[in-house]
Amino acid sequence: MGLFNFDTGAIEERVSSNMKIFLFMAMGLVVFVALVAAAVFFINVRGAEQTMVPNVQGKELTAALLELQVKEIYPRIQLRHTQTSADRGLILEQSPPPGTIVRAGRRIQLVVSQGAMLNTVENFVGRHLEDVRMDIQMGFFIQYAAFGDAPAQSLLSIREPLLHEFSSEPAGTILQQRPEPGTPITGPTTLDLVVSRGLEHTMVHLPNLMGLSIADTLEQIGRTGIDFEFSLRPVQDGETAGTVVAQSPAGDTFSDLNTRVAITVASPATVPDNEVFGLFRFNMARNPYPLLIRLEAISPGSERQRLLTVQYAGGPLTVPFRLPVGTELVLSMLNREIHRELVGR
Repeated sequence: MGLFNFDTGAIEERVSSNMKIFLFMAMGLVVFVALVAAAVFFINVRGAEQTMVPNVQGKELTAALLELQVKEIYPRIQLRHTQTSADRGLILEQSPPPGTIVRAGRRIQLVVSQGAMLNTVENFVGRHLEDVRMDIQMGFFIQYAAFGDAPAQSLLSIREPLLHEFSSEPAGTILQQRPEPGTPITGPTTLDLVVSRGLEHTMVHLPNLMGLSIADTLEQIGRTGIDFEFSLRPVQDGETAGTVVAQSPAGDTFSDLNTRVAITVASPATVPDNEVFGLFRFNMARNPYPLLIRLEAISPGSERQRLLTVQYAGGPLTVPFRLPVGTELVLSMLNREIHRELVGR
C-alpha cells in the first residue's frame, strides 16, 4: 500500500501568502475610500467658496464696495484722471470682468475716476464741507508727485480750525474760500474756509413723545433733528415698560433748535435671560453744526437693524435699547464707523 504525503509546510506557506494578499487588498480599499472621501470633501468646499463677479462698472465707489462685500470679494483700487469731473468717484474698469466665477476672498482690480486733472482751485462755495473733505481724502484732486521714494500727497488741504459764522445757508455749507476759485495751483495749497453754522436762533416744534415706544421715539427724533438725552427709571404703577414716561421741555411746544430735550423711559421690572434692556452711552466730540450719525444693531445671527439716524451736533449720546444678548451696537458718523460694542449682561 502506498503512503499519502501531507506537506504541511506548503499549506502553511500558501495560507500565509493568501493572508498577505488579503491584507494588501484591504489596506488598498481603505486608502481608496479615504481618497474618494477627501476628494468629495474638497470639491464641495471649493464649490461653496465660488462666487460670481458682479458688474460694478459705472457705479459709485461706495455702492460698488458694498456689492463686492456681499459677494466676499475684495478690491484693489487704482485711481485715474479723466477728461471730466462729472465721473469723479465712478468705477471705470474692473478685472476680472462681470460674470467671472472666482473663489470667495479673491481680490479684483478696480479703476476709479479721479475726475479731470485740475490746475486751478475749484469753486467750493455752496458745497457742504464734509463732501469736500471726502473728496480730498479720497485723492480726487491733483496729486503732488514727490521726488524719490516719498509718497504722493494731495495738493489741497483744509486749514484747521475752521472759521464759522451764522447764516441763512444750511449748517456745514461753505460760505467763503481762499484762495479764490480759478487761482493757479503750483504746489501744495491750503484752503481757508468760512463755514455756515446755520441760523443763530432756529425754532423747532418739539414732538410729544409721552407714551411712545423706544422705536417710535427714536423715529420722531430722527425726523425732527432735536437734541436729546435719555435716562431710565423703574416702571411705576399705571406705566408701560419701554415707553416714554417724562419729557422736558414738554411736547407740542416750540423751542430753540439747540435746546436739549430730557426724555425718561420706564425700565421693565424683569427681562428674559436672553435679552438686555439698557442705555447705550458714547461721548462724542462737539461739532459747530449737526452731522449725520447712525446707530445700528447687529444680532448674533448677523441681521442688521437701524436704531437711530439723526443729525447730531455731538456731546454725550444716549440711546435706550432692548436687544438679544450678544448683539453688537455700531455707531457711524457720515457713513464711517467710529465705535462698536457688544451687548451683554
